[in-house]
Amino acid sequence: MVHSSALPSRVRQHPVHITLLVPELIWPEPSDQFTLGKLAAPGFEWLIARAQLDRQPRLPFETSLGKLFGLEAAPFGALRLLGEGHAPANEGHWLCADPVHMRFHQERIILADAGAFELDDTEAQALTASLNKEFADIGQFHVANAKRWYLRLNVAVNHPVEPISSVAGRRVDGELSGGALPLTRWLNEVQMFLHGHPVNENRESQGKPVINSLWLWGGGKLDEAQCAVGHSAIFSDNPLAIGIARAAGIPLHAKPANLAALLTQAGESPLVVFDQLLFDILYENSEGWRDDFNALESNWFLPLKNALGKQVDRITLLAPTVYGELRYTINAGERWKFWKKGGSVQAIAQALAGNESK
Repeated sequence: MVHSSALPSRVRQHPVHITLLVPELIWPEPSDQFTLGKLAAPGFEWLIARAQLDRQPRLPFETSLGKLFGLEAAPFGALRLLGEGHAPANEGHWLCADPVHMRFHQERIILADAGAFELDDTEAQALTASLNKEFADIGQFHVANAKRWYLRLNVAVNHPVEPISSVAGRRVDGELSGGALPLTRWLNEVQMFLHGHPVNENRESQGKPVINSLWLWGGGKLDEAQCAVGHSAIFSDNPLAIGIARAAGIPLHAKPANLAALLTQAGESPLVVFDQLLFDILYENSEGWRDDFNALESNWFLPLKNALGKQVDRITLLAPTVYGELRYTINAGERWKFWKKGGSVQAIAQALAGNESK
């Protein structure tokens, strides 16, 4: 006879609600056969076929991320700097002051952020040291990364400008003409100062893009970030997401390799941030986008299909894209709806583009 106390106990796991934030999940050119043609994604297609879609107006990735924590007008500069691991983020009014190259193309001004070209730390330090000396009355520049700079203003001002991801690689004529913004006139002086800087003269002699402006955005103080806690943990290597996790006091982990690695430490409502498709779009890397999408399919979408209703109770897939902010929600019960057939990734893109034009 076996006593009941000797029987293995069945521990009921808490249902897991996974949120994936994937900017530029859908390629922005629906007719692009090279990128979307014959793109096999059975896991993704199965999930989307069963998902409920809530489609909102287009938002930058940074804004979508902030909204997940109740941050409507977030001090992104201080939060991203906090994510870099630098103590000064707690002191003063910070802006992201990202180095950019602006060029004329067919009578339009196109902005390229520093991810689109090579810029080393020595160059970044030399440029910011000169800016700090020339414009000490305005504030102090700080380099956390050769491609990510910050400015702490001596006197706080409101300078509402879109995040860098919404303008990189795009026409910015309208944004540059906003003469009413408090820092616009000073930024014109910065541009003239950078024009003759030895670093830029050397870059120009080598045929490299010069750093001829800054993109100032995300101004505010860290203590202005009142983060709502809606997730059990954040999994990301993105400095802004890391900063939000630290400000909110939420457990923070590096981005896991796959779903199995996530589930070992997920908690009940993890948020996973995948930003690699965003950079593929910003830098017009269609082959990279396709490779990264295939990796998401193998490591996440297909495993999520198999885990739904088992280890995973609910999936939210949030995707800021050119088609709008797309929120796909899939509940466990949807796995039994066998009659729902998914379309290809290209068909999904074409349907979104068609609805957008109506």
